[in-house]
Amino acid sequence: MTRSTARKALAAALAAAVALLAVGSPAYARDPALVETGDGWLHGTVGDRTRTFEGIPYAAPPVGDLRWAATEPAASWEGVREAVEPGAACAQEGRRDGEPVHGSEDCLFLNVHTPLETDGPAPVMVFLHGGGLNTGEGAMYDPTRIVERSGVIVVTVNYRLGALGFLAHPDLTDPYAGNFGLADQQAALRWVGDNIGAFGGDPGNVTLWGQSAGGRSTCAQLAAPGAEGLFHKAIVQSAPCGNAVLTRSEAERRGGDHAAALGCGDAADTEACLRDADLADLVALGANEPSPVVRRAADQPWSPVAGTEALPLQPLTAMRLGLAADVPLIHGGTSDEMRSFVYSGYDARQNPVTAESYPGVVANLFGDRAAAAIIDRYPADYSVTPSITLATLLTDYGAMLGTCSQPPALDATRRGAPVYAYEFAEPAPDVAGFPIGAHHSADLPYLLEADHGFGTPAPPTGDRKVLADAMIDRWTAFAASGDPGWDPYRDGEALAMSIDGTGMVDVADGHHCGFWKRFR
Repeated sequence: MTRSTARKALAAALAAAVALLAVGSPAYARDPALVETGDGWLHGTVGDRTRTFEGIPYAAPPVGDLRWAATEPAASWEGVREAVEPGAACAQEGRRDGEPVHGSEDCLFLNVHTPLETDGPAPVMVFLHGGGLNTGEGAMYDPTRIVERSGVIVVTVNYRLGALGFLAHPDLTDPYAGNFGLADQQAALRWVGDNIGAFGGDPGNVTLWGQSAGGRSTCAQLAAPGAEGLFHKAIVQSAPCGNAVLTRSEAERRGGDHAAALGCGDAADTEACLRDADLADLVALGANEPSPVVRRAADQPWSPVAGTEALPLQPLTAMRLGLAADVPLIHGGTSDEMRSFVYSGYDARQNPVTAESYPGVVANLFGDRAAAAIIDRYPADYSVTPSITLATLLTDYGAMLGTCSQPPALDATRRGAPVYAYEFAEPAPDVAGFPIGAHHSADLPYLLEADHGFGTPAPPTGDRKVLADAMIDRWTAFAASGDPGWDPYRDGEALAMSIDGTGMVDVADGHHCGFWKRFR
């Protein structure tokens, strides 16, 4: 241990000891670094304008008998729990350290970022991270700029990933089988409802906010009976709610294949066999498939599962039947969602789409008959390169990510509550000569500080900071009041946002959604 590390450890121990001696005293309650939750006292970090409490357990560790079970309440603790560092990420593929697993099964932690002072109960935004439902963690995203600028409270959440979060199998008996990650998110929302008042938050004004896989999760929570009443507004970024999640039959078919790969296919007790499976083997399931470019979101390795007790209906079906949550909604994405996926799948691998290979790539995705009509509408030279043409047509189509799967959900949800559509259109700098455009996740650094790759400035500066401040103001105004300050959705229109200008545009027409209706 270095001398500096030893000093820090001694200071933390002394702070905890002093706090323990002061429990129950008025001075203890007034210390901004200390908060009493329903499970016990927390000691966090106090900055000039914010307070942060990290690594808070919101549910029991999903290990042992709880590996294939919905979340159970967290255990309480005595004294003061240090909340100055994030908890472990949920188990996922190893990163650059060469280890097969990054994180842990004991991972159900959240982080609370609050203003140092509030005028009254503050609006609360609960952020669900992206990462394809198999990577990521809440602590990757720093919302300090949002908290400082707006006075809202932001909560970032870990939830089970990959097989541990979304494996379905006929022999798994828990009602949340296939949707354990959704169960975790609901448990985090219940924790917020029960405890956020101690941090100065308003438990009656909670916005569920998800991006990418977190947005897919938010779409599912809008339709999930177990999430009813746990949030009051929703923001979905880059995850069209018009896209289907996995059906139970397909999820269980995949689960049977996964069980066989783990040696549990012929086990007398499949659930027990899966409970004893090696963590690294579980994390590896689906990790190397499919290509970054697929036709539909449900073609990705992991997805929420519909036709289950936890998610009876597809989100879009629930919306159309009036069975989804009637809450104000922001829903949108970026103007070039699929460029980063095409870059990663082709150009970054030194295998760009060419005029010669383009017809075959489109046919592999859509089938020969559909490909002929699509290529006629989007010839290889439609854009600057065939790779960009492929990304453009996939963005327009939107069944993985993009635009034309958004209007069906927008049209369905606007009947019950205000809906606000947007399109982020500010391009990021080129990557290795590839015009990456306003790619998937290009908008996130304007809201949350994190490394999102592809050269996007983080945090923004100059004109980008002006745009970032305007976006933060709109997102947090929505969290406060349900109105982000632009016109509600109608007839394919959305608020387009870029440095060059912000205003309402017809994104459905701009992305040729009339053409794509025949391919839904």
